[in-house]
Amino acid sequence: MRVLTFGEIMLRLKTPGHERFFQSSKIEATFGGGEANVAVSLAQFGVDASFLSVLPDNPIGDACIGELRRFGVDTSRVQRGAGRMGIYFLETGANQRASKVVYDRAGSAMASAVVGDIDWARALSGIEWLHITGITPAISKSAFELSIEGLTEARAKGITVSCDLNFRKNLWKYGVTAEEAMPQIASLCDVIIANEEDCQKSLGINAKVSVTSGELETDKYKVLSEAVLAKYPNVKKIAITLRESISADTNAWSACMNNRETFLISKRYMMSDIVDRVGGGDSFAAGLIYGLLLQQDAEILEKFGGERMADDQDALEFAVSASCLKHSIPGDFNRVNVKEVKTLMKGDASGRVQR
Repeated sequence: MRVLTFGEIMLRLKTPGHERFFQSSKIEATFGGGEANVAVSLAQFGVDASFLSVLPDNPIGDACIGELRRFGVDTSRVQRGAGRMGIYFLETGANQRASKVVYDRAGSAMASAVVGDIDWARALSGIEWLHITGITPAISKSAFELSIEGLTEARAKGITVSCDLNFRKNLWKYGVTAEEAMPQIASLCDVIIANEEDCQKSLGINAKVSVTSGELETDKYKVLSEAVLAKYPNVKKIAITLRESISADTNAWSACMNNRETFLISKRYMMSDIVDRVGGGDSFAAGLIYGLLLQQDAEILEKFGGERMADDQDALEFAVSASCLKHSIPGDFNRVNVKEVKTLMKGDASGRVQR
């Protein structure tokens, strides 16, 4: 099964270690972006993953494509255009000092793309799963319109559509709010991934929980998931990530999922000394997509030699385990394989040296 992710990838400029912006003269340059991160994770798991975006036709765009190819992502659908590559600056927090992200992505090649620039019939040829995030519709009105166009075409072709809502308050600047735009995206999805704030700010569904209290009440997430499913009859499953933030580098991590028949809760991981939480949600999304694919697709099992995921609980546990491991890895990309995820999933969280 081939999975396509659609969105913007950016140049990531990060301060060394936990330094503040411009505390020193050095900066670490890599690439990252929600949908690209998902494609990389899936490729690391052995899935036939493709990435669709618009990148500038310059050496920075060339380097970005080369980086994605290095991880096994198919970039044949990436288009080149005028404009620049978006940038985000990252300062990693520690203890009670939160991490900070500053976006510089206005006028990017992806944000400047308009309806008609992408041949969706070609882009979706051979694709069986399309993934997007709420970040892409936020960057510009034309990117929102492109997203609607692509998702509509995918549904017409019977392609499974997933969306990680990913609310980003600093991106919605073109006169439309997330709460006005994202319900249109959600109405075209089969699978939704979110946290409590995403549901509140993107879909207008109040979770009646605090995103900053550090404590979670799972019964309220059951009510929240039921409210989303009631509002969107097209959605077959909703997965909600549960992050308990004790400090910037100590979190508890788990998730729940409602598949319209059962409300599932995953194992809970306590993560201390977090290395990099950016991309953690994307690694969860990739793990969930992988887990759901392996429930049903004999071709994937034959190709990867993996074990069939018994049910949605297995898929959820795989996603949470994959994401937990991402918090130990610098950069946006989750550089782990299926065996490593399953080792943690099956209970080995010791971190002992493997020889």
